[in-house]
Amino acid sequence: MSEVAEAMHGFAEWFGHAPIGAWSAPGRVNLIGEHTDYNDGFVFPFAIDRRTAVALGDRDDRVIRVASSFAAEPVEIHLDELAPDALSGWAAYPLGVAWALGEFGADLEHVRGVDLFLSSNVPVGAGLSSSAAIECAVALALDEHWGLGFDRPTLAKVGQLAENRVVGAPTGIMDQSASLLGEADAAVFLDCRSLDADVIPLGFEADGLSLMVIDVRVEHAHASGGYAARRASCEAGARALGVESLRDVRPDDLARAEVLLDDETFRRVRHVVTEDQRVLDAVRTLREHGPGAIGPLLDASHVSMRDDFEISVPELDLAVETAQAHGAIGARMTGGGFGGSAIALLVDGLVPIVTREVLAAFAERGYREPAVFTVRPSQGARRDA
Repeated sequence: MSEVAEAMHGFAEWFGHAPIGAWSAPGRVNLIGEHTDYNDGFVFPFAIDRRTAVALGDRDDRVIRVASSFAAEPVEIHLDELAPDALSGWAAYPLGVAWALGEFGADLEHVRGVDLFLSSNVPVGAGLSSSAAIECAVALALDEHWGLGFDRPTLAKVGQLAENRVVGAPTGIMDQSASLLGEADAAVFLDCRSLDADVIPLGFEADGLSLMVIDVRVEHAHASGGYAARRASCEAGARALGVESLRDVRPDDLARAEVLLDDETFRRVRHVVTEDQRVLDAVRTLREHGPGAIGPLLDASHVSMRDDFEISVPELDLAVETAQAHGAIGARMTGGGFGGSAIALLVDGLVPIVTREVLAAFAERGYREPAVFTVRPSQGARRDA
């Protein structure tokens, strides 16, 4: 059963009547550009063929009630009581979106409540942005149902605000943008300062390439201290260098930065500055030479995250090194770090070989068995039923 069918079936079971519609939004893989989004930099993610679906039904009162295939009990709240401090747990994601729509100008005093049922096959804790998939599916559903008329860049901001203020994760806008703007066999080249987005064909299918995800099953949490500490270091580095954000620091400025900053802050800054350049180089390389030429940039990105930003873990390093040793064009950890997933770009025929070698390497080290699968760049959020 697809996630859309499961959401519609679950809705009928929980609420006793059929929904009026269903919407879905994908998770994402960030091909390159990590921790650059909240520094006003560049990112290059794509939507994947793993989705979260939400079925929606109308109510004749002003209560929002949410249930899901991954929670035992529904949660409900009156629209007048929506506030960041009133929301917690898994329901903070969908209900936070409803609150954030109001912050962007939706007149929530004159809408009726809804019942929502969510179902997802986006792995949780894998660095594939299961949270943004929830936020974007719900944002699109409520926007259409309530007749708000927001465009997709605005809905991305809505999802980000929900994650920042309600969930408490200080993330940038990359995940929501990828989930809302993605297209098949393409990635979203996003300028996180201007929010200008360009959809760039990837050409994986034509070149016989697969993108492997290695979920090392070391769960991370964006609201935890590691992510927040990295963001604080970036902000401190920008202040010390007298710029609005690290977007304004160029690779040629790093020599001066090394003199002005302590070693740790400098390395955090160096990662962001060089990662921004790698995104630009990856887009140019794709356009000029195709996807088979971007491998060295993926490899360099992982080294930077491992050594300068220090957000990798031994399991991620092992996944990357094993994929590289067995023929991957390039490999890197992806997502916020401290767990989650690695990605490897490889020719289709190597998928079973690299899968076997990764599983063997993890077993030899005594690590938990990873989940290894491929993903396809896919369409962004949509109405399905």
